[in-house]
Amino acid sequence: MKNKILLIVFVLGIIKVEAQVSAFQTIDSLLNKGRYQTALTKLHELDTTFQSTSKIAAIYASIDNNKQASKYYEQALALQDDYTVKVNLGKAYQKEKKLEKAIEIYEGIVNEDAENLLIQYQLGKLYAKTKQPAKSIETFKNIIQQDSTNANYYYQLGVGYAMLNKRNLKINSFLEAYKNDEEHIKSIHQLALAYTFLRDKDSASIFINRGLEVDPNHIALNKLKINNLYRKEKYKEAIKLLEKIDSIEPNEHYTQKMLGRSYFNLKKYKKAKEYFNKALKIDRSDFKAYTYLGDINFAQKKYYKAQLDYMMATFAGKEPRDVEYYQLARVYEKLGNPKEELNFYKKAVEENRKNYKALYQLARKSENYYEDKRIAYKHYKNYVNRFEREDSSMTEHAKDRIEEIKKYYFLQGEILD
Repeated sequence: MKNKILLIVFVLGIIKVEAQVSAFQTIDSLLNKGRYQTALTKLHELDTTFQSTSKIAAIYASIDNNKQASKYYEQALALQDDYTVKVNLGKAYQKEKKLEKAIEIYEGIVNEDAENLLIQYQLGKLYAKTKQPAKSIETFKNIIQQDSTNANYYYQLGVGYAMLNKRNLKINSFLEAYKNDEEHIKSIHQLALAYTFLRDKDSASIFINRGLEVDPNHIALNKLKINNLYRKEKYKEAIKLLEKIDSIEPNEHYTQKMLGRSYFNLKKYKKAKEYFNKALKIDRSDFKAYTYLGDINFAQKKYYKAQLDYMMATFAGKEPRDVEYYQLARVYEKLGNPKEELNFYKKAVEENRKNYKALYQLARKSENYYEDKRIAYKHYKNYVNRFEREDSSMTEHAKDRIEEIKKYYFLQGEILD
C-alpha cells in the first residue's frame, strides 16, 4: 500500500512538472509573438516558483517597467540565489535610478566574480555618478589591468580624475583613450576643453579639428571652434558655423547671441538687432543682450533708445554692470547732462574698482564739473597709483593734470599731498 502511494505521488509529480514545462512552452510561444500580457496572466496562474517569478520579472524588464521588474527579481532571489537574476536586478535598479541599490548588487557580484568586467564597468560609472571618484578610479584601474585596449575605460578614469581636480592625470587618461581609439569623440572633446582652458591654442585646435572630422555636427566642438574664430575676429567664418549649428539645434540662446555679436562686429546692425532680440526671447535674464542693443543704438546716434537699453541691462543684470554704467555716462554726455554723466562714471567705478577707464573718466569729468579741483586730483592720484601701466596716454595725461592742479593750489598757498 505504501509503495502504491509513493508511486501515485511520483506520477503526480511528473504530471505536474510536465504541465509546468508545457505551460512555460506556451508562455515562451506567446512572448515570441509579443503577447506579453497574456503571458503574464498565465504566469500569475502558475504556482509561485523561482522560474515563474524570474520570467515575470524578465517580461517587465523587456517593456521597461523597471519598478515591477525589480520587485519580481527581488522575489525570485528570495526563492533562489542566482547569478543572472542578480545581474538583472542590478540593471533594473540602475534604470530606476536607485543607484545605491544597484551599487550594492554590483559590489556583491564583483566580490564573487572579479573577472566580470561588464559589471565592474557599470559599477565604476555608478561610483562616478554618486560622487565617489576615488572608488571609480580604483575600479577602472583594476579593469585596465585586465583589459587595456578599451578606450572607454581610460575615458571613465579621466572623468574620475576630473572630479578630483587632478588636471594632469585627467589629461593623460583622455590621451590614453585617444591613443586606443582616435575616433573616441568624448575623449577628443574633453581634450579640446582641457587645452582651451590651459590656453594651449595649438593643442586645442588639433583636438577641435580632429573631433569635427569624426563628428562634423558635434555641437560642443563647433562652439569651441566658433569661440576661437570670434577671438581671432574671423566673424564671417564664425557666422557660417553658427548658421550650421542653428540648423541642427534651432533657437539656442548661445547661437542667437553669438550671431548677434558677430554681425555687430561687422557693423551689420540690422541683423545684429534681430539676433539679440531672439536671444532675449529665449533668456530674458541675459542682460548683455540689452547692452549690445544699446551699443547698436549708440552707434546709430539713437541716444534715447540706447539709454533705455542700458537701463534695462542694469535692471536685469546681476553680475557687475560697470560696462553698462560706463555706457550710460557716455549717453548722458551726448545728451548734454554732465551731472548724470559724472554720476554714472562714479557708479561704474563703485561696481567694478578694476575698471580703470571709468576711474580715468571720473577724474577728467570731475575736473571739468567741480570748481574744487581737489576732487579730480584725488581721482587722478588713485588712477596713477593703481593703473599706471594700463594705458600710457591716459597715464601721461593724468600725471600732467596732477602736476597742474598741485601747481594751482601751491600758488594759492596750499600744498597737496
